[in-house]
Amino acid sequence: MNISEFIPGITNSGSNNFFLFAGPCVVENEEMALPIALKIKAICDTLEIPFVFKASYRKANRSKLDSFAGIGDEKALNVLKDVKQELNIPVVTDIHTAEEAFLAAKYVDVLQIPAFLCRQTDLLLAAGESGKTVNIKKGQFLSGESMKFAVDKVKSTGNNKIMLTERGSMFGYGDLVVDYRNIAEMQKTNYPVVLDITHSLQQPNQTAGVTGGKPELIELIAKAGIAAGADGIFIETHPNPSKALSDGANMLKLDMLEDLLEKLVKIRQAII
Repeated sequence: MNISEFIPGITNSGSNNFFLFAGPCVVENEEMALPIALKIKAICDTLEIPFVFKASYRKANRSKLDSFAGIGDEKALNVLKDVKQELNIPVVTDIHTAEEAFLAAKYVDVLQIPAFLCRQTDLLLAAGESGKTVNIKKGQFLSGESMKFAVDKVKSTGNNKIMLTERGSMFGYGDLVVDYRNIAEMQKTNYPVVLDITHSLQQPNQTAGVTGGKPELIELIAKAGIAAGADGIFIETHPNPSKALSDGANMLKLDMLEDLLEKLVKIRQAII
């Protein structure tokens, strides 16, 4: 399938490569997003990888009440709009309510449904009605097969620009595991399937109230995902994950991204 059918305006769509959702977890300030997006775009243009810049404008699902949640909705959305316009690339962000769907749709190209909210009917309908591409993350508590019902909700609005994302399943109380069968299962919907590599390596529900992670396994999970036939991959990346204001424990250091993507392109070329 050609990713441009689902995300109009995406570059390198004819390369037959996987596509990439990448960027920091959240817009931390007004200056940080553009330099990160610029570096990722340069790498992707060299490797002919279709690229969508990712950053949350608001973090609504933090473990602790005092965790960083954002710089303000309108301010953060305008940061994403500036990245989109200056670099001429599509942008994806998370939404959490029906009202947010209509707000964010004014600024971005792809609305992402968080895994915990993938069964929220009013949210899925609002995202579909926005006319934007809708990326639904599979709940940690669901099978790949059951995601067809989430797809049906969005399709009922007449919107067929739908994607599904695997991001791991709960394994005990504080860990996740990736079942690569879910990629093939969700591809039966005939919509693109993404593997969220960095969130699959989270260790949630820690007693300290701060989510942990295993970033040393990013390359392993990514290679296996491309080999399993994922249409796209999702990677949160930051110049200095140890100082990131959200999800630093499982993000990829930005200067390690190019080497990883080069390896993944070689795997992709070997299996197509």
